[in-house]
Amino acid sequence: MNKIKVFPVSLGCSKNHCDLENMLALLKNGGYEITLAEEEADVAIINTCGFIESAKQEAIDEILNISELKEGNLKKLIVTGCLAQRYGAEILDNFPDEVDAVAGVFCFDKICEIVAETLKGSRKVYLEKSDADNFNHLPRIQTTPFYYAYLKIAEGCNNRCAYCAIPKIRGGYVSREINSLVKEAETLASNGVTELIVVAQDTTRYGIDLYGKNMLIPLLSKLTEIDGIKWIRLHYLYPEMIDEELLLFIRDNEKIVNYFDIPIQHINDRILKLMNRRSDRAQIEALMKNIRKILPDAAIRTTVITGFPSETDEEFEELYNFIKETEFDRLGSFAFSKEEGTKAYSMKPQIPKKVKQERNDRIMKLQSEIMEKNNRKQIGKVYEVLVEGFHNEYGVYFGRTYKDSVDIDGMVMFESETPIEFGDYVNVEITGADGYDLTGKIID
Repeated sequence: MNKIKVFPVSLGCSKNHCDLENMLALLKNGGYEITLAEEEADVAIINTCGFIESAKQEAIDEILNISELKEGNLKKLIVTGCLAQRYGAEILDNFPDEVDAVAGVFCFDKICEIVAETLKGSRKVYLEKSDADNFNHLPRIQTTPFYYAYLKIAEGCNNRCAYCAIPKIRGGYVSREINSLVKEAETLASNGVTELIVVAQDTTRYGIDLYGKNMLIPLLSKLTEIDGIKWIRLHYLYPEMIDEELLLFIRDNEKIVNYFDIPIQHINDRILKLMNRRSDRAQIEALMKNIRKILPDAAIRTTVITGFPSETDEEFEELYNFIKETEFDRLGSFAFSKEEGTKAYSMKPQIPKKVKQERNDRIMKLQSEIMEKNNRKQIGKVYEVLVEGFHNEYGVYFGRTYKDSVDIDGMVMFESETPIEFGDYVNVEITGADGYDLTGKIID
């Protein structure tokens, strides 16, 4: 008897991607076959994001796109993830012909049961929390390139930022056990992973709920002991929780790359308070100075929001000028997205869409100028580069330095007279800058 073939689609953040990898392993262990050939699939699973409007639209477009496969071999389409958790039955009601089941973020360990029931004709919404204590013990199938993987150390968030729906969707902050994380990381390393990207909605609060105190440093200490792991990259460090002890620990541990992803969202104190952020301008400025002092070669990435309700022209200019003065190495800017169920949804006055976007465009234009300026300063320097691919059109290899994370940052393009294996680390002298990217030549 032929196995049922399941085609996965991953949308959204790296944390969401980890959930899908868990589901794929459960499906494979449950007797299903995973396929990347969509035309062969009996069942498609779209693991969605529901964070902001653009993510919701991407999920809707993907549902409509994948549902067209029902004209061929596809029998059932299941929607999972944040959009599923947030809107549940609305998805079934709005897509009566396209979607056959909806499963939220708390029951994906039941994915085999959900697929089986759906294939038998059931059309249901699964949002209930699983009774099983599988949070620390789920298998996973790595779907990233063999040399890097994400390690999700916690679920949910306690920060309750006024613009964010994540706590409403995924609940409060729940840390995973250290032993479970170390075991998973050891398995990843044995499979060839050399770059471990540690993620959570708020990495800096790891362990407080589980152990009664912050345990990020003890966790990182264990991870640095794993043979085969070369780079450990931290994502989503909240500014108020980054103290000197953590900075010194990172400085003194060569496996932890000097890369700080710190979402500040704004710099004006009134706006930060409205956002329900826990830091203010003075704290953020002090932190940036401290990072530069202790780790002068650190890459600092941040995200900001333009057009938050009631943001004045003067408050936006304060943010603009702070970015200009600070010269973040990496920065992402987003126009405020009005999300149901958040405190900011009903705040007044709401900023017109055109104004929000114009402010966002100004920030990104400024950051482009900063990046070009900073990249020119890299010419003549030598960086270790993780090789990720070969560009056939230009005949060059490309990869990332410690300053660049997956998908969101730039890359280094370089020539090599001898073949190089993907996943290798090579030394590259920077010879030029091209927008957000660098060019260089390999050296011995």
